Amino acid sequence: MNRLRIAPVLFILTFWVSLSSNPALLLAQAPSPEDQAQLEKQLKALQKQISELKQNPEIKRELLADVEVYAKAAEWILRHNEFYKPQYVKDTFQVLKTGQQRAEQLKAGNPEWTEQTGTVIFGYYSKIDGSVQPYALTFPSDYKEKSSHRWPLHVELHGRGGKRNEVFFIAHPNGKGPRKDHDWLHLDPFGRTDNGWRWSGEVDVHEAIADVKRRYLIDKQRITLRGFSMGGAGTWHIGLHYPSLWSGVGPGAGFVDFYQYQNHKDKLPHYQDKTLHIYDSIDYALNAANVPVVTYGGGKDKQLVSSTRMVEKAKSEDIEIPLYISPEAAHQSRMPAYQNFLAKLLEHSKTGRPGWPGKKQIRFITYTPKFNECEWVRIEELDEMYEPTLVEGGVDEESGNLILTTENVAALSIARNIAPKVELDGNLLPLESAANGLLPQVYFVKGNNGWDVLKYEDSKSFIENPNLRKRHDLQGPIDDAFTLPFVCVSGTGTPWTPQQNEWATSVLSLFEKEFDKWLRAKVPVIKDTEVSDQDIQNKNLILFGDPGSNAMIAKVLEDLPVEWTKEYITVNGKKYDTQNHGVALIYPNPLNPNRYVVINSGHTMHEKDFLASNSWLFPKLGDIAVIQFQKQKDGTFKNETVWAELFDSNWELPAN
Repeated sequence: MNRLRIAPVLFILTFWVSLSSNPALLLAQAPSPEDQAQLEKQLKALQKQISELKQNPEIKRELLADVEVYAKAAEWILRHNEFYKPQYVKDTFQVLKTGQQRAEQLKAGNPEWTEQTGTVIFGYYSKIDGSVQPYALTFPSDYKEKSSHRWPLHVELHGRGGKRNEVFFIAHPNGKGPRKDHDWLHLDPFGRTDNGWRWSGEVDVHEAIADVKRRYLIDKQRITLRGFSMGGAGTWHIGLHYPSLWSGVGPGAGFVDFYQYQNHKDKLPHYQDKTLHIYDSIDYALNAANVPVVTYGGGKDKQLVSSTRMVEKAKSEDIEIPLYISPEAAHQSRMPAYQNFLAKLLEHSKTGRPGWPGKKQIRFITYTPKFNECEWVRIEELDEMYEPTLVEGGVDEESGNLILTTENVAALSIARNIAPKVELDGNLLPLESAANGLLPQVYFVKGNNGWDVLKYEDSKSFIENPNLRKRHDLQGPIDDAFTLPFVCVSGTGTPWTPQQNEWATSVLSLFEKEFDKWLRAKVPVIKDTEVSDQDIQNKNLILFGDPGSNAMIAKVLEDLPVEWTKEYITVNGKKYDTQNHGVALIYPNPLNPNRYVVINSGHTMHEKDFLASNSWLFPKLGDIAVIQFQKQKDGTFKNETVWAELFDSNWELPAN
């Protein structure tokens, strides 16, 4: 074979290997015109049924969600042309048929699926964006006989599939039930598809668990979290970020940091490097002291290194993480070692977490107020963001007092009934009797001379955060705004700078497109003239435009850390021409400092990051950034970050 013939073959092989190693790149094939027309017709009919059901105030909202997930699945697969396999057309027809059956049952007042066992698909409406999201719940075979029993719950996070969408998830759930040998309910969250269980994908886990708890009797002391591959990565970080929620945590494979997993030699810019501490699970290994962790993997799996690194990191803190290995196994979730792994998790599930007040000795680390709670303590404020922040200690058996040491903690709160007094870094302070015994949590603030316990009135003032400090769910970065209820606001006024306004419009449009595809929801968008007091009270406001085009930007501008005129934006003492520069930022909303305001930014990671690897889904712009934009011939914009930064714990720019 000559070179001219070899080259195309090599190209084809290279292209196929690329597609095979990244299922997200697999090419979809649209349904036939006849099938497309029929699917759209049936979807429209189901949507009409749902619309009519919503007019009936007597129908429970959670039952509507159980129907609407089927319409949502068909709508999304059609809109994004995600028919990756020929069977997906057949699956979509079946999904629509089941949705129509459920709609008819609900109209008749007989939702039969609520009495089914085996694996059942349910839905819930997300607090983030109002979207309906699915999950699968598998029941043990004796569920009906023991329906009044308070059940353990196993939460299993799926791996990255690439071809996964709502239709696939609904038509091919992991559960094969009813499970005869299981004495627990088994929850498979959807996680808004393949995002490494980060951002709204992480929130999906908590929201799905909450929905199961609303419907069924769950033993909250016996909730197990486990997963493999991408599900293992999610289990490492969710399990260790929220160590008091689980009776056991069982990750397999996955990844636990960015640099090592990506073999990335060059250090990222500081505003990205620091925020890796949000999701790099290796940084949270100490929290395995607060929850039993068990891991497993294949001896021939290159991702086994994630487990071995976590085991070693925990061991350096005198914490044991059992590791079960199948020497001949590669990257597969079910292997001989899995049975030993599961048996160990079941031991922890049988024991359960201790009832209130929980573990009396803790060793807790965080790097952000986002993940700030362990048992009876909450870290309210950090001295320095993204630095190791620790609380260690517990109840002294001899005195009965709580003895704690801290590092990088500026303020914390403790449940009052854990002990009569607390010794914080050597300062003995009242606990049970503090603040006149009127608050469930007692607040402590570190001053120049050590720790102070707050009185009742001071505690109420502290809770209101008058000094505008970074707190839980008010700590940034920009991407954090989309883990909470939010609404995007477009302008209706006359732009100060048409070029910048056009750029801002393109940013919103791209956010809508990417969020819809990769995080499985329509972005809620309203006009600046439609923003209500309720929106300001309950939601993060994501504002697009400039002070001329968007009245909400004009309203909050005076209290933001920028100066903005028709000609220039001044940030950190430097002027930028508004004709080719824009600012993206997150900040406490001056109209309601308990919520965020975001200017001209959606998620800061984009489609290329979702396609590349879930480990790339970290914040790209910090808390504030200046973007230089240039319009391309095709109408899109080329964006370059010319400056970016993270606010400190006081929501101020660090000193130059």
